[in-house]
Amino acid sequence: MMMSDEIKAVIEDFELFDDWDQRYQYLVEIGERLPAMPTAEKTEDNRVKECMSLVHLAPHPDAASPPRLHFTGDCDTAIIKGVVALLVQLYSGKTAAQIEATDAEALFEGLHLEEHLSPNRHVGVYAIVEKLRRQAQAYA
Repeated sequence: MMMSDEIKAVIEDFELFDDWDQRYQYLVEIGERLPAMPTAEKTEDNRVKECMSLVHLAPHPDAASPPRLHFTGDCDTAIIKGVVALLVQLYSGKTAAQIEATDAEALFEGLHLEEHLSPNRHVGVYAIVEKLRRQAQAYA
């Protein structure tokens, strides 16, 4: 897959920081800006069960353009909440086909997440992407 301009822009934002500690803090700040997810959406069906953290994601059809979806999300840990916020931003406003074609691997590689997250968290991050894709396919 070819890296989208949207993913390149996120990676470029992170490259403005000199070291991983600064990038980590920026990721936490992104998570803090994630709009609150309604409690009613924090259901078992919306939970990412493969994640060590408590992560929820919920799809919402775009009223103006129903094939497009918007997502809400939440997480109980700061760093993964930042990842959730990035993914919600990246996948919202897209159709199921566009979501499937979005290369999250390029984003994670560009941010060097694999080098800085534990193997268990790494598995969880990919589970979040798969959950978003499955939810989008359910609406397709």
